[in-house]
Amino acid sequence: MPVKIAVLKETRANERRVAMVPAVADKLAKLGCEIHMQAGAGIASRIPDEAFKKITTAANPQGLVSDADIVVSVQPPAADVVNAMKEGSILLSFVYAHKEPELTKLLRDKKITTLAMELVPRITRAQAMDALSSQAALAGYYGALLGATSIARMMPMTTFATGSIRPGTILVMGVGVAGLSAIATARRIGAKVEGYDVRPEVKEQVESLGAKFIDTGVDARGEGGYARELTQEEKDKIAAVVTKHIQAADIIITTAAIPGRPSPKLISKAQVDGMKNGAVIIDLAADGGGNCEYTQPGQSVQVGQVTINAPLNVPSLLAEHASELYAKNQYNLIELFVKDGAINIDWTDEVLAKSALTHGGEIKNEAAKKAVEGA
Repeated sequence: MPVKIAVLKETRANERRVAMVPAVADKLAKLGCEIHMQAGAGIASRIPDEAFKKITTAANPQGLVSDADIVVSVQPPAADVVNAMKEGSILLSFVYAHKEPELTKLLRDKKITTLAMELVPRITRAQAMDALSSQAALAGYYGALLGATSIARMMPMTTFATGSIRPGTILVMGVGVAGLSAIATARRIGAKVEGYDVRPEVKEQVESLGAKFIDTGVDARGEGGYARELTQEEKDKIAAVVTKHIQAADIIITTAAIPGRPSPKLISKAQVDGMKNGAVIIDLAADGGGNCEYTQPGQSVQVGQVTINAPLNVPSLLAEHASELYAKNQYNLIELFVKDGAINIDWTDEVLAKSALTHGGEIKNEAAKKAVEGA
């Protein structure tokens, strides 16, 4: 029998992506999988049901998942959908157990094997499965363009018959995948670009894109490629250096987000109050509360003459390409354990073992287990 994969339609607010695209559905069929999709799942991504070949659609998500071997989605399914899943089936989606403790317990108790996309290890071998990175790259691109279209100025140096306009300055704060994408895009639109991060090892990456790195002398490298918590003394030292760059920038793009945790505050109210008239902040970390003290997630607010724009679920605003990249991430993960029309999970595989949130009635990820079940 073929492996049945159920594709869910997203129902959460601000979510336009879908976990399957036609090209990936065709590739899964070659692995021996049979695709069943909830009707209209791709509509918000501009992918109609008719774009898929040789798939079965169903209106009822509970019926869709009841006999599925693998269930795929972007956001975690609703509790009633998880309850309808068969014991031992596999779920691939973002979960963020810290934010979804009751759902995580349900996945555990239903003995669902959950491969959480946010847990895919950030190692070289797993790059093709790293959905956090693929989605962050899109967010950085969007952030730079949103900044350029939210300000009443041009970014590139331009010469007119009446004289020249000097280039605008874009400061990117947080130089992970999203930050590097924002820098590259800002450079392409002709801005003068600066990059800042508490991890000094990213200096070479910033400079390789033609931007200037702001060095504060503070090293805040943490585990897993993320920054650690800063001491108050370190924060004060950084603020002394960074403030003058913040208050000279035309556009600031902040990208410092830690999956499952509140976003660190990078820009204080006092720093915003000293910014130049007409400046714009694009806060790409709004889903975690934002990087600016004035940020109101999901809103664009005016503080004096400064605009702070904090869109939610930014990758979803580029739903077509975000869905394509996400579906490919999931395909590359599925390819590790579906061979010749059969499921065989090798738990000695580092990628699969570290991606597992729940399996066999247990929460397998230690951090999630501590957050959900207690010490």
